[in-house]
Amino acid sequence: MNEANLLRRKAIELRKNLVQMIFDAKSGHTGGSLSSLDILTVLYYAILRVDTADPAWPDRDRFVLSKGHSVEGYYNILADKGFFPREELKSFCKFKTRLIGHPNVKVPGVEMNTGALGHGLSAATGMALAGKMDGKDYRTFVLMGDGELAEGSVWEGAMAAANYGLDNLTAIIDRNRLQISGDTEKVMRLENLKGKWAEFGWANVETDGHDLAQLLETFRHLPLEKGKPSMIIANTIKGKDISFMENVAKWHHGVPSEAQLSQAFAELDKLTMEVSE
Repeated sequence: MNEANLLRRKAIELRKNLVQMIFDAKSGHTGGSLSSLDILTVLYYAILRVDTADPAWPDRDRFVLSKGHSVEGYYNILADKGFFPREELKSFCKFKTRLIGHPNVKVPGVEMNTGALGHGLSAATGMALAGKMDGKDYRTFVLMGDGELAEGSVWEGAMAAANYGLDNLTAIIDRNRLQISGDTEKVMRLENLKGKWAEFGWANVETDGHDLAQLLETFRHLPLEKGKPSMIIANTIKGKDISFMENVAKWHHGVPSEAQLSQAFAELDKLTMEVSE
């Protein structure tokens, strides 16, 4: 089985784990966690240079989940990689847990508290600039939601990153075209995204955010252009791989019923079998 198919199987397994976690917690941001999961899977299982035994290793690659509400897949990956015990996932959103509904630095492997949308790119820009100033070769990655691009602080970070020539910085947009209040193009029109980022001085590429082979190829050829930060516009589907959640805005935040959980598991199990063939 090739690398992309192995990653696809891992992503399906993680989807099952995250919907189970949301069901158990009776809380969670389901749709965006599912749309961004393939991106996170490729990053953590094939690209990022990190050390689970030493999360604060100075030469580690940095990752910032700017769309912090979509934390469920992120926590599952950190646990699966060994940053903290998988058993702890059962405490998600429970009283006194450190696995609250947004990333926080009490969790090993998390670089910064996120959830106030629009902050991640500016913080990641600072991390990348620090790396340049210190002569380090680590890379910084930040994953943003498309809805948060309405925040002015995103564009301040974009301008600064280009100004300092941060080719050690890669931003990814989870372009699922839905936010909590509906279609992004009706809430706050974003297009032409490629043109906007190019005008801000970023090298950018558009890709299929669920094609793991394409994601691997893109991440392995960074920076896209020497002397410029890289932007990957990843076209995705909110609620990916669970039929009744796909492209449905109400699943931005939602808890499946017992029957829906069973249906989700059946659909994901079928996809696992298809990948194995």
